[in-house]
Amino acid sequence: MSTITEKPRLKTSAMIASIAAEGQRTKSAPFGYALVELAQTRPDIVGMTADLSKYTDLHIFAQAFPDRFYEMGMAEQLLMGAAAGMAHEGVVPFATTYAVFGTRRAYDFIHQTIAEDNLDVKIICALPGLTTGYGPSHQAAEDLALMRAMPRMTVIDPCDALEIEQAVPAIAAHKGPVYMRLLRGNVPLVLDEYNYQFEVGKAKLLRDGNDALVISTGLMTMRALEAADLLRKDSVDVGVLHVPTLKPLDVPTILQEVGRSGRLVAVAENHTEIGGLGEAVATALLCNGVAPPFKQIALPDAFLAAGALPTLHDRYGISAKAMAETIKGWLG
Repeated sequence: MSTITEKPRLKTSAMIASIAAEGQRTKSAPFGYALVELAQTRPDIVGMTADLSKYTDLHIFAQAFPDRFYEMGMAEQLLMGAAAGMAHEGVVPFATTYAVFGTRRAYDFIHQTIAEDNLDVKIICALPGLTTGYGPSHQAAEDLALMRAMPRMTVIDPCDALEIEQAVPAIAAHKGPVYMRLLRGNVPLVLDEYNYQFEVGKAKLLRDGNDALVISTGLMTMRALEAADLLRKDSVDVGVLHVPTLKPLDVPTILQEVGRSGRLVAVAENHTEIGGLGEAVATALLCNGVAPPFKQIALPDAFLAAGALPTLHDRYGISAKAMAETIKGWLG
C-alpha cells in the first residue's frame, strides 16, 4: 500500500516571505544601514517616503536622522514632486516606496519634475517584479521597462545585500536621477564570495562556463548561480554574467562574453519579458552583428497570480530548480 506525502501547507506569510533560501546567509536592512553610514559624512542626504518607511527599511534612517527624514503620506506623486523641489535646493533625496507606486502611479511626476531637469533624486523601490504574492496591484513586473524608457534615468537592479550596500554611495555620487530596485528585510548575501565590487554601468562575470552563459540581473543572478551549481551535478557547465545596471547597459562586456564561442545565451530577469534586460541584450547583440542561440527566462506578458512566493517562482520559472530544468532542456 502506497502512501502520499503531502507538502507542508504554506501560510499567508509566504506571500511576503524573504527570498532567502533556508539556511542562506542574510543581512538585515542593508539599504537602511548603508544610507545611515553615507549620511554621516554627507549632510546633503535626506530620506523621503510615502508612508512606507518600515517596508523600505528607511525607518532606520529616520531613527538616526529625524530632522532629515520626510514622511509624505500615501501620495507618491507628492513624494516625487517634493523630492524634485529639494534637489533643486541642493540636497540629494533618497525617495522610497513600492515599485508599483513609484513607477506606475507617479510616472509622469518623475518624468516632468525629475528626469527632464536631470535632478539628483534617487528613487529606491521595494517589491520589484515577483517578490510579493499579493497579485498585480503590488507586483511591479514592468517597472524596468518603464524606467528604461525615460530619458536621463539610470536603472539599477541589485542582486544581494552586499551590492545594495555598495550601490548606495555609488548612486549618491552619480549625477542625475537613478531608479534602483530594492530587496528589503533579511536580504541574502551572495556576492561576497566573488570578490565583487559594484560600479554604475558595469557588468561583471561571476563564473565562467563552456556550455551556456546566463546574463542576469537582480535576484536572478543569485538564482542563476544556484542553478549553475545544480547543473554542474549533471556535468553542464554554465557561466553567469551579472548585469546590475540596465541603463546604461555595459554593451562592451556583454559582447566580449557572448562573442567568445557558440554557447547558448540565456537572459534571466525578475521582470516581464517585454522591455527589460532580455530585450536590451537582444538589441545590443543584433545591432552589433552577433547572433548566438538566444533564450529568455523572464516573467510572462500577463497579470501574475497571487499566492505563496515559492509556488509562484516555480510556476513562472524563476526558481533555481526551474531555471536549471529549463536550461538543461534547451541544451538537450
